[in-house]
Amino acid sequence: MSLKHGLLGLLNYGPMTGYDLSIVFNDSLSFFWQAKSSQIYRELNAMEKTGWLCSEHIIQTDKPNKRLYSITDAGKSELQKWLASPEIDIAEAMRVRSAFLMRVFFAGETNDDDAIKLLEAFLQECMKTVEKLGNLSNIIPQYAAMVDGAAQKSKYWRIAALFGESYYQAEIEWAYKALAILKGDKNESHRN
Repeated sequence: MSLKHGLLGLLNYGPMTGYDLSIVFNDSLSFFWQAKSSQIYRELNAMEKTGWLCSEHIIQTDKPNKRLYSITDAGKSELQKWLASPEIDIAEAMRVRSAFLMRVFFAGETNDDDAIKLLEAFLQECMKTVEKLGNLSNIIPQYAAMVDGAAQKSKYWRIAALFGESYYQAEIEWAYKALAILKGDKNESHRN
């Protein structure tokens, strides 16, 4: 997936400002694709130049002016082409690029206490993320109320959220196992 296609997908639901897109993106897609607001605005400008979307400047007297983005027919065509592509790049689908795992890999250069602290902090962050993903069951109906054909579309939103929940549950299980190894090794060394 590219950020462009994610933004096209969101704009296909209806016109939004860059600020709105950033919020919706973070509410719905951030557990598997992260994007900063600056990246979103850069992509919006590029897509407008390619003709995949258009924008309208809205002048407001009581608030700052805003720019409302809408998907064009060319953008809808690109989104459908991307969605219909049967190609799956498994390496892309399962890509893991993690500075955290790199730190774990080289943690043998430190000590078990530091590694345990690192893993416990990771575990806590995973638990917070699972809790946040659990809140998607409340957020999905809110967004569904704003989108035509929401019953069909929100089914896929729930499926994607289920992947996120399962993914983080697997990370939590891994963290517990890793901590058991480190704490077990630590207990063994204290006995000797």
